[in-house]
Amino acid sequence: MNDQKTPPVVLVDGSSYLFRAYHALPPLTNSKDHPTGAIKGVISMIRRLEQDFPGSKMVVVFDAKGKTFRHQMYEDYKANRPPMPEDLAIQIEPIHDIVKAMGLPLLIVPEVEADDVIGTLANEATSKGIDVVVSTGDKDMAQLVSDHVTLINTMTETRMDREGVVEKFGVTPEQIIDYLALVGDKVDNIPGVNKCGPKTAVKWLESYGDLDNLMAHAEDIKGKIGENLRDALETLPLSRDLATIKTDVELEFGLEDLQLRQQDDEQLLTLFQEYEFRNWISELETAGAETNTKDSSAAQAPTEKRYSVITGQEELDDWLKRLKASDLFAFDTETTSLRYIDAEIVGVSFAVEAGEAAYVPLAHDYMGAPDQLDREQVLSQLKPLLEDPDQKKVGQNLKYDKNVLANHGINLEGIAEDTMLESYVYNSVATRHDMDSLAREYLDEQTITFESIAGKGAKQLTFNQIDLDKAGPYAAEDADITLRLHQTLSPKLRNTGRLDAVYREIDLPLVPVLSRMEQRGTLISASVLRKQSQELAERMAELEKAAHEVAGESFNLGSTKQLQAILYDKIGLKVIKKTPKGAPSTAEPVLQELAHEHELPRLIVEHRSLSKLKSTYTDTLPELIHHRTGRVHTSYHQAVTATGRLSSSEPNLQNIPIRTEEGRRIRQAFIAPEGYKLVAADYSQIELRIMAHLSGDKGLITAFEHGEDIHKATAAEVFGVSLSNVSTDQRRSAKAINFGLIYGMSAFGLSRQLGVERKLAQEYIDRYFERYPGVLKYMDNIRKQAHEDGFVETLFGRRLYLPEINARNKQMQQAAERTAINAPMQGTAADIIKRAMIEVDTWLREAHPDDARMTMQVHDELIVEVRESALEEVRDGLVKRMSETTRLDIPLVVDAGVGDNWDEAH
Repeated sequence: MNDQKTPPVVLVDGSSYLFRAYHALPPLTNSKDHPTGAIKGVISMIRRLEQDFPGSKMVVVFDAKGKTFRHQMYEDYKANRPPMPEDLAIQIEPIHDIVKAMGLPLLIVPEVEADDVIGTLANEATSKGIDVVVSTGDKDMAQLVSDHVTLINTMTETRMDREGVVEKFGVTPEQIIDYLALVGDKVDNIPGVNKCGPKTAVKWLESYGDLDNLMAHAEDIKGKIGENLRDALETLPLSRDLATIKTDVELEFGLEDLQLRQQDDEQLLTLFQEYEFRNWISELETAGAETNTKDSSAAQAPTEKRYSVITGQEELDDWLKRLKASDLFAFDTETTSLRYIDAEIVGVSFAVEAGEAAYVPLAHDYMGAPDQLDREQVLSQLKPLLEDPDQKKVGQNLKYDKNVLANHGINLEGIAEDTMLESYVYNSVATRHDMDSLAREYLDEQTITFESIAGKGAKQLTFNQIDLDKAGPYAAEDADITLRLHQTLSPKLRNTGRLDAVYREIDLPLVPVLSRMEQRGTLISASVLRKQSQELAERMAELEKAAHEVAGESFNLGSTKQLQAILYDKIGLKVIKKTPKGAPSTAEPVLQELAHEHELPRLIVEHRSLSKLKSTYTDTLPELIHHRTGRVHTSYHQAVTATGRLSSSEPNLQNIPIRTEEGRRIRQAFIAPEGYKLVAADYSQIELRIMAHLSGDKGLITAFEHGEDIHKATAAEVFGVSLSNVSTDQRRSAKAINFGLIYGMSAFGLSRQLGVERKLAQEYIDRYFERYPGVLKYMDNIRKQAHEDGFVETLFGRRLYLPEINARNKQMQQAAERTAINAPMQGTAADIIKRAMIEVDTWLREAHPDDARMTMQVHDELIVEVRESALEEVRDGLVKRMSETTRLDIPLVVDAGVGDNWDEAH
């Protein structure tokens, strides 16, 4: 199931906006006659993007000076372009300086264009399941559009997704490159076909599909335009190469390396003053002076901060008395590692009142570190307080602190509040939910960042190495800010719909449940994975041998140069794409295309696929087995997805492949301990059942009540046949319709998925809504409600806000409407399995403390280790509790399998 990820990565095409801002705005200058129009235009657009995509990682990309690899391909590339006006050229450096002062990563990569850098980063993001917004005014970028990549033009306030590309150009994103090759570009000096305009290009591509097929049938094109096409046959492949944005540029960095930096207000103010942007100067000067006036419920900032570092027993005793007497205290740990299973406590901090906090250092061991209280003694003094369920604590992501304390033999109880979850439940898409972001959003306060006291990169210090003069204020501030965030966020939750109940009955009680699962871990067989790695290696060796035989010589399959020489020089395959340096490409998509023509590329593709499987899973998973426990300990994340679903990392359980035989074999390595079995209990078609409940559609409800195969039932209705006569293809189409419509899929999207004409796909949708009118009514109502309220809710009251639901741009609106349709179902499914986890955890700990334990949660599935002697009782009890945790108008069906490994049980 694909969760809607938030926020998206925003890639800004600075060079595109540079020229557009220059020509669109009047020739502004400051009092020293320095041109400022382009500066103001570009920075205005970037500031607008920051407002429209709060919390997004934003990267600004500009063209580098000098020639690029395209000039090597074609000497006259961009030869028709006039030189840049001098009054624009001198505005580039100030723009770069302001972008850097804003804290945004600025990329200028020699020998490639900004388009290629953006294409490569977009490709990296989508490969990791991250959505991308490309901010540009360049039509060429339409070729990057996909289900995960959208274009926006801030100057014209337009947004372009797949359907938008078809609407604007008349071709799909996949056909844009061929379209551009045919039409050509006078400015970039791309030859194209003489007199071939957009209409002709669209007509040809509609008839022949792609450029290669069109070229193969060039003789069929009549008249003068046909002659022009035939005249251009020699240069069309070059035109296509010139129009192709590279998505495989060898960059020295990836998205993870491009961290947003802290805005340098002082430098920004200096630059704004130099170029005389008075409104922006005023904003900066007043921002620091104003208290947070966003919401009357915001806690007032204390007039004075009293932070202390405790190194004496008497001071600690005083604080312990205050903590015991408090109704609620903020608590935080400072540790040696972000990975909870390995982390050791370096110090602890706490706060009882806003503005006053203390840090107790326990294990700072840098040279010259002052004497500190003994860690074990302090923790033993804190243990009764921390383990008391009636002593209420508030923290920021207390699941982490609970896990770290467990490493020291302390079982944290009394988790009364968690500010990360308060923020997430209040508005999952308003901001990121780390403490620094929350302090900016809800307290209007800039906190001390970890990087500012520990440094960056390879030289970054661990907390035990940080001087107490820096570590003390940082750690104490953590506790203080946490307490103040709770004081601000708690009333917001209480005063907003049913959010307080979602927080207190679903997300907060799940914290200890997930903590227990994380600490327990799951058993993985290193020997099974080693065997799979060996088998993969053997199969790869066979493929290598076969590749050598087909090639007629031995070569290194991993050598790009050797592969280029054999594929293109020796065998003579056509060059589909080139690298930035002009060499024939051996990238995966190219080889997949060439595999239709020759055996060798097919062998290389299969070899690479197995190699990736081996390196990503069968070789890597054993390395995650912890030396102390012999198990793998994933981290579950409660505040990442917009809809309420959990995600996980190290390993990412949601991404383990299940559709291929090799993927299922990896699940065979997730095993039950001796004397136990794995039970995998999975909600059956839960989102479709939720749709039936929310829409109240009688046809859907009847099908589910009778236990019918819902996809067969839909096929029978849509295609007008009896249940017994539904074909495999009809069921497949009905399944695409069922799931497509709950994701807000259009006729265009369905036509692409089914491989049918758009008109036929629309007929299927119309017929579906005729048979299931309740679904259509629900969708219409939820759209209307979303426009009126600005949000939608799950069955339990969890909200997903839709900032773009009333955007002036129709495409942005439609994207938000699609989310409005799906989010209540996906969010309700997430709430249901969370409620089930809480109930199942309580039941197992009370009734089967030694017989069964939950170990994993993946999508709509729970995995439990069960002692063989208790297997039947636990499996039946698990199914009962999962199916009865929430009452819908139709039954919640749970399928539970049993096996010695996850694959068998699933």
